Amino acid sequence: MTSQPRSFTDRVLHPGRRLRDVLDDVAEASPARLAMASFIVATAVFTVLLSLPIAHQNPGEHSFANSLFVAVSTICVTGLSPVVTEEYWTTFGHWVMVASMQVGGLGILTLASLLGMAVSKRLGVRQRLIAAQATNTFQVGQVGTLMRAVIITSLSVEAVIMALLLPRFLQRGDSFGDALWHSIFYAVSSFNNAGFTLHSGGAVFFSEDPWILMVVMISMLIGSLGFPVVLMVAVTWNRPRGWDLHTKLTLATTGILFVLSFALLYLFESSNERTIGGMSFGHGITNTLFMAAMPRSGGMASVDVSDMHGTSHLLIDVLMFIGGGSSSTAGGIKVTTIAVLVLAALAEARGLKDVTVFHRRIDPATVRVAISITLAGTGLVLAGTLALLHITRMPLDAVLFDAISAFATCGMSSGVTEQSPAAGLYVLSALMFLGRLGTITLAASLSTSHQQRLFRYPEERPIIG
Repeated sequence: MTSQPRSFTDRVLHPGRRLRDVLDDVAEASPARLAMASFIVATAVFTVLLSLPIAHQNPGEHSFANSLFVAVSTICVTGLSPVVTEEYWTTFGHWVMVASMQVGGLGILTLASLLGMAVSKRLGVRQRLIAAQATNTFQVGQVGTLMRAVIITSLSVEAVIMALLLPRFLQRGDSFGDALWHSIFYAVSSFNNAGFTLHSGGAVFFSEDPWILMVVMISMLIGSLGFPVVLMVAVTWNRPRGWDLHTKLTLATTGILFVLSFALLYLFESSNERTIGGMSFGHGITNTLFMAAMPRSGGMASVDVSDMHGTSHLLIDVLMFIGGGSSSTAGGIKVTTIAVLVLAALAEARGLKDVTVFHRRIDPATVRVAISITLAGTGLVLAGTLALLHITRMPLDAVLFDAISAFATCGMSSGVTEQSPAAGLYVLSALMFLGRLGTITLAASLSTSHQQRLFRYPEERPIIG
């Protein structure tokens, strides 16, 4: 469905409508360019705000590298920070961070969905109708409808999370003002997978509070599923057979990864007295569940990551690299990408020509895009790790952990970010930005660019393996 062209009178008398039409045209013509430009502008604005003296508790310690890094980290909803959030920034700085996380999260959801529209030439009739239903409008052909659905869905989830956290913060002894502020901050940070905290030690401060840990974990998981999945499940929760392949694949892969990561983390850390092993059985289970979910891109940690075993570090590396769902606030190469690669490998091992799942056949072009995204992500992590190793001269395990965390916009840190010089912070900032938008725009550009040759070369098979 396409919108009717506006008359000259409408365009002159309604500048807001004219601006909307311009944005629609740009989004449809070059969504990747719109995504890049929007995030660059937003990063510049919030860098300036975080550079103001009013944003710093000690203006004399201001560093442009720190302001830029935190602006990129909040806009890209990563969670990495070279400074202690609750000690370095003032209340004004904290509100700037909340605004940046909210703008970044909404922008990512909207732009990722726009890029998804570019990939398929449409959002999908069913999802467009669902978006129209969620926003009480029948205009399913406008970008504005999509943005409205994203904003309503996001703010609704955050409001519920805030309402669940507020009574608990009051019970912990906070004043109503502090409890409300903490509830807002953690609702925005968790749903947008930003990973920032306001308490000393981060989420370790709540390691013995199952209610806060579980609410924050659920909020993060919902945000990591992606706007199309959340909207599909919210509107058609009682008709799972009608869910599309993307929704089924995202939920199934997320569930499998969560169960596996929980089992393996508990196995690795249950004997570690510095982490899970030093807790009671109930708190150990709760914290393991929390830590199993956070590598999806949540970024918070209820135990000190540096105290975890090397096996746990490697597992978290893999989970961070995979990330969350497509068109979500989570980073990484996305769960659907790894699912398609595994399904393709299984089909090849079984000698099947087609890659199938849930009684649907996956287009071979989708498999090629998944391979390209995985290789691109691997290349970015490798380049970033080499640069950080040269700059910081720190151990490979720690540098690789933070490099993957930056690329996957996860936010967990083994200590490299806090100890990096300005050059290292710039490298991590570039990794966050490219990891946030690079894989999305790459997927869109690969999916929308098709070249058809009028000839075919002779076929020959090189030796593989």
